[in-house]
Amino acid sequence: MIIHHLEKNNSILNKFISEIRDKNIQKDPLRFRRNIERIGEVLSYELSKNLNYSETKITTPLGSKSINLHNKKIVICSILRAGLPLHQGLLNYFDDADNAFISAYRHHPNNDAEFEIVVEYFAAPSFDDKILILADPMLATGQSLVEGYEAIKKQLNIEEIHIVSVIGAREGIEYVKNNFPENTHLWIAAIDEELNEKGYIIPGLGDAGDLAFGGKL
Repeated sequence: MIIHHLEKNNSILNKFISEIRDKNIQKDPLRFRRNIERIGEVLSYELSKNLNYSETKITTPLGSKSINLHNKKIVICSILRAGLPLHQGLLNYFDDADNAFISAYRHHPNNDAEFEIVVEYFAAPSFDDKILILADPMLATGQSLVEGYEAIKKQLNIEEIHIVSVIGAREGIEYVKNNFPENTHLWIAAIDEELNEKGYIIPGLGDAGDLAFGGKL
């Protein structure tokens, strides 16, 4: 897996990351969602540099001009529900992309720290000759991404895969690396060192889904 860690180079991205981590700024769900969206836009821009391009002639009111445009259709697939603001950020830049959604959530059968990932819903267009961008804001254990990918590949043949995440833990990144094709690209804003006993990223930011959309039963 090819890892693109954007936080290593200082940019305006640092401001957005600092605000989604800040427990006081997190109290504003609108700002939290918008910051995740803006991080998605930055990640989209960086990802776009890695796509294949071909020359296209554009006709203007006064003449014509050749410009290089990326030449493969994209499908953005987000893991519900936390992935929705990130999905919007990606869609802001790849505005002609097709869209797919998959549910992958932690189920605690014994009401303790142990959990399993349950996938119950998957809706997608054709992936023939398209690029998959798989979006999940928090790459903690990596199990949601892997289970989502397993569900997708049972039905679809995917040649090029890009994973987009906001914050990841090294343990989860290693797990994803071992379960995705070798040529998969990971585009990630920030990487933290560890998980706690419940499988949450430390220092992380908390539960991205709850912060964006409110608590759940």
